[in-house]
Amino acid sequence: MSIFDTTTLSAAGVTPGSATAAATETRANIIEATQAAEDAVLTPKDTGAFPHPLRAALAARVATLGGEPALAERYAARAGASAALADPAQDGTDQGLSHLMAFVDKVANDTRNIAAEDIAGLQTAGVADADIVRLCELVAFLAYQLRVVAGLRLMTGAAA
Repeated sequence: MSIFDTTTLSAAGVTPGSATAAATETRANIIEATQAAEDAVLTPKDTGAFPHPLRAALAARVATLGGEPALAERYAARAGASAALADPAQDGTDQGLSHLMAFVDKVANDTRNIAAEDIAGLQTAGVADADIVRLCELVAFLAYQLRVVAGLRLMTGAAA
């Protein structure tokens, strides 16, 4: 796989031969590590309570909330039966996941106000501690990726 096939560079619109491509090629190890991190949080061997399609839907949701439609579309395409949850207008009630959607939305949009009560709410809903960690890893990675994509897009001269 070329670094230009990675989610991050594809979503940012970085194409081979451009000035931004030349800059990213000097840091190919970072792009490769970013893709490895994405693979680890979106398609891990041990999914816990969150199968791959649900993880993709959550990633699409966070990307939408972060104003990155290209990234959101890429993840939504992998969401399968969980695709409805990619839409932030869906609260997850129909799937019995309203507690999960509320937490993801708050972590994605209001991180500094996450409190012990938010974690306790997930625990009360039956989410295991290991799954809470998995969920936070996914959202944290997306926060990083959204910033990298926006920065790379600015480097290409495209509107952020």
